[in-house]
Amino acid sequence: MTRAFDSLAAGLDYPMVIVTVGVGGERSGCLVGFTTQCSIEPPRWLVCVSKVNHTHGVAVGAGAMAVHFPTPAECAVAALFGEETGDEVDKFARCSWRPWDGDGQTPVLEEVGRRFVGRVVERFDAGDHTAFVLDVVDAAYAPGPQLGFQQVKDMPPGHPPEEAAAG
Repeated sequence: MTRAFDSLAAGLDYPMVIVTVGVGGERSGCLVGFTTQCSIEPPRWLVCVSKVNHTHGVAVGAGAMAVHFPTPAECAVAALFGEETGDEVDKFARCSWRPWDGDGQTPVLEEVGRRFVGRVVERFDAGDHTAFVLDVVDAAYAPGPQLGFQQVKDMPPGHPPEEAAAG
C-alpha cells in the first residue's frame, strides 16, 4: 500500500506556496505543498509545516502567517524558500519583503503578487507536520498561473525528509 500511495502522491500537481512568519524579531519562511482552503465563511486556510523546518520553530509562536502563491515566473523565490534553510541562511536578505502592517512582524514577500495574511486561530499535530488554521485578514491578487508541485519536485529541500526520521 505504501508504494502505491507514494506513487499516487508523487504524480499529483498540487499548488506550492511560500509561507512566512515573524515573531520576537525572528523571521522564517519555507515552501509548502500541504495547504488548502478549509472554510468559505469565515474565509480560512489550512497550512501544514514540517516539524524539521526552521520555519516550524518560529511558526509555533507566531500570531499570523503570510501565504504566497508564486507563479512559474516567480520560481526563483520559491527555490530560495524551498532549497535553503533558515538554520544556515537569512533568506530575507536575498529577496524583497516588508513587514505586514497588521502586526509589524509577519514578512510579506513583495515579489509575489498573489498572497494573503491570516491570523493563526488553531494549531494541531498532523504527524510529521503541524497544521495551522488561518483566519484570512488581508489579501492581494495578481493574475497568473500557479506554481505546482511537478515544477518544483526536483528541488533539493533545505531540510531533507531523512532528517525527520533521524530526529
